[in-house]
Amino acid sequence: MKSSSFTSASLSSILQPVFSLRPKPGRSIISSAVLPKPQTPLHLRPPVFQASLTELKKWHNWAKNQATSVGSTFLDLDNGPDSTLLHRELKWLIEDALQQPFMLSLGNNSDDDAPVPMRACLDDLYKLWKQRIEERRPFQYIVGCEHWRDLILSVEEGVLIPRPETEIIVDLVDDAVKRNQELRSGVWADLGTGSGALAIGIARILGPGGARVVATDLSPVAVAVASINVQRYNLQERITVRQGSWFDPLKKVEGGLSGVVSNPPYIPSEDIDGLQAEVSRYEPRLALDGGPNGMNDLIHLCNGAASMLKPGGFFAFETNGEKQSKLLVDYMDKKVRGCFYSVNIISDFAGIQRFVTGYRASD
Repeated sequence: MKSSSFTSASLSSILQPVFSLRPKPGRSIISSAVLPKPQTPLHLRPPVFQASLTELKKWHNWAKNQATSVGSTFLDLDNGPDSTLLHRELKWLIEDALQQPFMLSLGNNSDDDAPVPMRACLDDLYKLWKQRIEERRPFQYIVGCEHWRDLILSVEEGVLIPRPETEIIVDLVDDAVKRNQELRSGVWADLGTGSGALAIGIARILGPGGARVVATDLSPVAVAVASINVQRYNLQERITVRQGSWFDPLKKVEGGLSGVVSNPPYIPSEDIDGLQAEVSRYEPRLALDGGPNGMNDLIHLCNGAASMLKPGGFFAFETNGEKQSKLLVDYMDKKVRGCFYSVNIISDFAGIQRFVTGYRASD
């Protein structure tokens, strides 16, 4: 399976991965008559372009040289990708762009004038790889998708790239519903859904005939992309994507949610410019910026969960790490005391205390 540029344990822990486009507390719902049309991922485009094998090999050699020239420069600068990772990305780009990727491996006896069917023209391949190397544009935006769990999700500028650590939230939901089958019914919410990754993962866990999932996001781009991903996995009967801020689109089910999950903005404002160039230059700041200490949206979600969850309802929130997780647990204990029980801090793949989970107490 392909993996994103941010999937190694070291990069993931440095980046505090998995940010999805998240609205800020208190913003009003934005209505949009027409959502923007998402781009089609490269691997799903028809192979309507052609280039000779000679031309394609020339591009491939140029692209490999570009990747090799990076060395450890980006890694030393801001923990960005090194040449090894860039060569892997080049391989994935070829797999997505060519109908028959193996043709690039043909030996000298092959017909170099043979036309090679492609999903992007040769000029675009040059342009895309220059963007990756010279401008540090994220690979996922170049190919228009990210591999997450067993899903291939559309992503584009304006939508945060889902990181591997957030997959754990789906596993936590799976554990919760196995312990309490009543949680399989009712309504679940994925707040700040971004690409729709969590909503899709959770809907598949809940299964046909299970609870409905409502995915909310303030961004019309995120709503459009999430909707396309939901349709691609034929889950539109189980997932509703709504545009709006956090819990605002869910007022009609106040006090009745079976579960709430979210991966909100949690990076302290002053830390954002120091992130990898792929993140700080391209991914929406609104999706990263959690305020002075990164806690603004987490506190808002905690307060909302206290009023929106039904008794026994489950929540799982992602944080920046141990400090934020402990601050959130402390807030629950002191500011909304008695609202939750069985509150736990769960570590991610790298052992970082990343997630806070628990259940709504009875009134």
